Amino acid sequence: MSTQQGWRLFHGDGRRREAVMPPAPPWRRFGDQPGDQPGERSEADQRSPQPYLIAPHHADVVNAALHLRRPLLVTGAPGTGKSSLAQAVAQELGLGRVLHWPINSRSTVQDALYRYDAIGRLRETTLSRDRDEAEPSIGTFVRLGPLGTALVPGDRPRVLLVDELDKGDVDLPNDLLTVFEEGEFEIPELARLPEEQAEIAVLTERPGEQATVRRGRLRCREFPVVVITSNGERDFPPAFLRRCVRLDLPTPDEERLRAIVTAHLGPEALVEVDDLLDAFLRRRATRELATDQLLNAVFLRAGGVDLSADGLLDAVLHQLGGAV
Repeated sequence: MSTQQGWRLFHGDGRRREAVMPPAPPWRRFGDQPGDQPGERSEADQRSPQPYLIAPHHADVVNAALHLRRPLLVTGAPGTGKSSLAQAVAQELGLGRVLHWPINSRSTVQDALYRYDAIGRLRETTLSRDRDEAEPSIGTFVRLGPLGTALVPGDRPRVLLVDELDKGDVDLPNDLLTVFEEGEFEIPELARLPEEQAEIAVLTERPGEQATVRRGRLRCREFPVVVITSNGERDFPPAFLRRCVRLDLPTPDEERLRAIVTAHLGPEALVEVDDLLDAFLRRRATRELATDQLLNAVFLRAGGVDLSADGLLDAVLHQLGGAV
């Protein structure tokens, strides 16, 4: 084995090499940092805070949603920072880890509220009876989903990201209206329990956390900060739109792109980056590109990667839309 030199870690020639992995981009660092003891970091610090730049008039829209306790419906082209906005709000306001509900065609409000493992309860109850042991609590088999966890009562609101709602079933926005308007929901499996089991502790989406459900109903004390993203693939019902605060994030211009690069990688990253920025803007004029693709290119350039190598810039600044 030989020590790997230069920016090429992989050569594709089958030869064994002892490669030292270079530092990851700031936005792709996971887990504990050097010197941390396992599990000692709070859930709000599981990943290093990333800078988020937003125009003052857009921040005002976010503030309107916070004051009104209404969901914030965020639209815009891919890569404009729609999903990152929820994390930015949570970090700046100290609201803890973001609850994430990624939407697909099979997503339902029921699954996002809670899941009940009836089969698991039956199995464990049977085993307990066979061993002449106390039966496990039904709450052991109820786990709140991201939406249900967001509605757990507390003195501080929780942050919920409903990501790409336009990918869900056409009825999903309407199904959310009742929950958003009432701020509560019922778990029928717990509501049917006798009076002596009026309070049941259930699991939540957050590891190690439990919530108490009283008489089968859970009602928030502070309405959660709900950030809903949409790529504009379809329209939403007027009744749903009326209950949301709308924010459309524009595609960042050259000045804002330079500010974003500086915020993420430091002012030194702007040195000799004009050609990359020009290439990005030229390609973005005719195809769909995301801002993080530019960040990737700048990070590679700063790390000594030769972006003039055949096809490398095309691979980094590839078109997002269309067939692959």
